[in-house]
Amino acid sequence: MEIIPVGNKKDLMRFIKFPYKLYKNDPNWVPKLIMDEKNFFNPKKNPYYQHSEVVLFLAESNGEVVGRISAHTNTQHNRVHNDKVGFFGFFESVNNQEVANALIEAAEKWLKSKGCDAIRGPMNFSTNDECGLLIEGFDSPPMVMMTYNKPYYKNLIETAGLDKVMDLYAYYMKAQPTPERIKRLSEKLQKRGNFTVRSLSKKNKKKLKKDIETIFQIYTKAWENNWGAVPMTKAEFDHIVKELMPIVVPELVFIAEVDGEPAGFSMALPDYNFVLKKMNGHLFPFGIFKAMYYKNKIKGLRIITMGVIKKYQKRGIDTVFYEKTFDIGYKMNFEYGEFSWILENNEMMNRIAKSIGGELYKIYRIFEEKL
Repeated sequence: MEIIPVGNKKDLMRFIKFPYKLYKNDPNWVPKLIMDEKNFFNPKKNPYYQHSEVVLFLAESNGEVVGRISAHTNTQHNRVHNDKVGFFGFFESVNNQEVANALIEAAEKWLKSKGCDAIRGPMNFSTNDECGLLIEGFDSPPMVMMTYNKPYYKNLIETAGLDKVMDLYAYYMKAQPTPERIKRLSEKLQKRGNFTVRSLSKKNKKKLKKDIETIFQIYTKAWENNWGAVPMTKAEFDHIVKELMPIVVPELVFIAEVDGEPAGFSMALPDYNFVLKKMNGHLFPFGIFKAMYYKNKIKGLRIITMGVIKKYQKRGIDTVFYEKTFDIGYKMNFEYGEFSWILENNEMMNRIAKSIGGELYKIYRIFEEKL
């Protein structure tokens, strides 16, 4: 067995396609679009490469790929948190400790050469992307922009020397008519907290552009004190807006305002993993027709992000976000939803999720080791 840095298009395709072989018979794995993966790892198309370095490694045995991993710096993270943490991601491996050890060792060695004093992950590439290793909840597919992996990965990573640093929670809730008491509570909170909540503008392009700029301002402020939070550059934010706009439902994106000032925002996305599973990684020749057919059959909804600027917290804005999301989601015929992810130490958000009927059904873990 040997570890090979990805250095050409052929190796990149081997890196991208390895999960297709590994998860071939796993009913809960959701394949990414190969085209999207190629763009993600293209330094000319992914703005992450504008501020940080990335290396991809393959583990090869007798000419066959048996594992993969990325190692990457994150100058944004280290600038904000004043540390020297390096990251790993996209970890996949056969159930062989020697393979896992070699991959993680290669990532650690590279990160150490870049001046990092710790390795943390999995992060694909940061908390703004998919992150966390699934450790509980393997009986159902992941929702859109959430991860999935083999159950044995936890043991491989721990045996390689990494320890838990943080868990991320995902809550499941069946859609149902919003109880009148919750509606009354929502109205009471808005009146008492002197705030309003509205959906994203969808008809007026000028207003839509302004709303997106407002969301960027809120995003930058609302998460600045969260564990592991990494501010997006404007280029990264514009890139993700471009990626998500085709699947965004404006009625399910909310902006809260206090006296006309931006206070918080929330966004829920239809679970497009349901569509991706049908396409099996390919948009052409028939994937586009599958996408058009299955997109109207999506039954799941994921609240993908929610944040309130610190000075406007504890007014109940987050509770109103939840109430409006599930009220409108139910009326739009979604049958279930997921709140994810929530930091395990975010007591307020975990309490709210449980209070409105959320069931903790998946747990994801971030690991770390000093170098």
